Amino acid sequence: MNNQVALWVCFHLFVFAVLGIDLGILRRTPHRIQPREAVIWTAVWITLAALFCIGIWQVGGANLALQFLAGYLVEYSLSVDNLFVVLMVFTYFGVPEAYRHRLLFWGVLGAFVMRATLILLGAALVSRFHWLLYGFGAFLLYAAVKMMISKEEEEIDPQRNAVLRLARKILPVSSGETGAKFFVREAGGLRVTALFFTLLVVETTDLIFAFDSIPAVLGISLDPLIVYTSNVFAILGLRSLFFVVAALMDKFHYLKLGISAVLAFIGAKMLIEPWWRVPLGLALGVVAGFLAIAVLASVVWPPKSNPTAAE
Repeated sequence: MNNQVALWVCFHLFVFAVLGIDLGILRRTPHRIQPREAVIWTAVWITLAALFCIGIWQVGGANLALQFLAGYLVEYSLSVDNLFVVLMVFTYFGVPEAYRHRLLFWGVLGAFVMRATLILLGAALVSRFHWLLYGFGAFLLYAAVKMMISKEEEEIDPQRNAVLRLARKILPVSSGETGAKFFVREAGGLRVTALFFTLLVVETTDLIFAFDSIPAVLGISLDPLIVYTSNVFAILGLRSLFFVVAALMDKFHYLKLGISAVLAFIGAKMLIEPWWRVPLGLALGVVAGFLAIAVLASVVWPPKSNPTAAE
């Protein structure tokens, strides 16, 4: 028990130390993240996740390491769809590129709290009421079909966000230029800025996506540490991956279909578990295969150019 507590504490100390170095030292001055810098940081976070996976292999064995790897891959791929929505939110609110990294940083911290709560609650419920896994499986199949048939422009409309509408009604709003601040003192009181409203929409959007991603990773592992750490590493890599995706978002147009196929596969895997437990190695291969096919198809069959836009 003491080893488990120490592992949780050490993991969080490591995460917050890296985040502090990232934002507090390396990015103290807001600036536009260039694709090269984003690719380097994406590689750094993937490397750290791989090293953590090796550590799990050494301490807990190959099965736990495969669970972490599969969970990380699933969470990372599902989060890509979230990135497209976040990019739409930034565009809607007109967030300057220099402030986007800071906004994503605080979004990540909020995601930690929300996902940790949902993961611990979900794992506890499933361990006590195992039949909930079948409900999660059915929900993932529904989410996969919905994702497959939905249109990009219908996925999010910030104006319809209930939290945003409520916040605008009850919170005093700043009217001037506020830069990268979430709160400012104005007219003798504390007021919220447009950047704060953007953060609210990003957080509520992440919460919505968490209801898809957490049941998906629970279909791979019920170990709270594996589920949580795979989520955290995926979320940490999202900030840098966001700037890579923003530059390449039009090139991988089949990725959404690949992600929906991953959701459908994991949902089906959870539903057939009473009759056949899909080997973890096979599940990992199927998930990786769906994503690889989607990326390859996007490269082989690029999106058709819009003649109207070209004129």
